Amino acid sequence: MSGFTAIIQVRRGSSRFRDKVLKKIMYKPLLYHEIRRLQRSRLVSSIVVATTEQSEDKVLKKICDLTNVNIFYGNTHDVLDRYYNAARNFNLENIVRITADCPVIDPKIIDEAISKFIKEGVDYLNNCSIRTFPEGMSVEVFRFETLEKAWKESLWSSEREHVTPYIWKNADKFSQAVLLNPNGNQSDIRLTIDYPKDLILIRKIYRSLFPMNPYFGLDDIIELINQFPDLKDINNDIIKYEGYTKSLREDTIVKTKR
Repeated sequence: MSGFTAIIQVRRGSSRFRDKVLKKIMYKPLLYHEIRRLQRSRLVSSIVVATTEQSEDKVLKKICDLTNVNIFYGNTHDVLDRYYNAARNFNLENIVRITADCPVIDPKIIDEAISKFIKEGVDYLNNCSIRTFPEGMSVEVFRFETLEKAWKESLWSSEREHVTPYIWKNADKFSQAVLLNPNGNQSDIRLTIDYPKDLILIRKIYRSLFPMNPYFGLDDIIELINQFPDLKDINNDIIKYEGYTKSLREDTIVKTKR
C-alpha cells in the first residue's frame, strides 16, 4: 500500500485506565473520534488499528467497520512485533505512528510532520523527542525499512513495548528529524488520556468546541485554555512519561539478536 498509513496501537486492557478507548466523548467512543480526526489529514491515505489477539479486543472491529478502517490483531505485549506485522500484512511503505489516547490529535500537525519527513528525506521524524507540542499531539513518521530494522534488532522489553525507542536512540543507524511547534513551547499542556482526570479535561474541551466545529484544532484548544486557565489544573499533577519510565525500571532482554 503506497502513501502514508497511520497505525493506531490500541488495546482495552490498559493498566492505568482500562477501557479508555471505549469511553464516551459526545456519545461516541474515544477511538471513534481519534479515527475521524485522522481521516481529516490530507496526507494520510489509510488507517490501520493494530490491536491484540485477546478476545476482549475483538469488539474494536465494530468501530473500525463504522469508520471504514482496517484492523489487525497481533502480539499483546510486544507492540513492536504487532506494528511490524501489521505493516507487513498491509504492505505499507511509510508509517505514521499514533497512539490510541489522543482524541484531540490535530490532522494539521500530522500533515506538517509528513511534509517535513518528505522534505528532509530521513528515515524517522517525530515531534516529541524535543517536546514543544502538548502531550496528546505526538506524531512519528518512518519508513517500513526503518521499522523492520528496529523489529530485527530491538532486544529490550522497553524497545518492544514502545515501538520506536530503538530508532530514536540510534541516530547513527537512522537519519532523523524533529518537528518543532511554530507557536513555541506548549508542552505544559496535557491532552492525552491515561487517567480518568485526563478524560474529564478532554470532555470539557469537546463540550466547549465540538458543537461549533467537530474538527477543532490545537489553536482552538489553546485559545480555550487561555480563556479558562483553570482547565490546565485538572490534570497537571500527572507525572509525565510515566509509562515509559516504568518500562525502563523493569527493563529486561526479551529477545536474542538475529
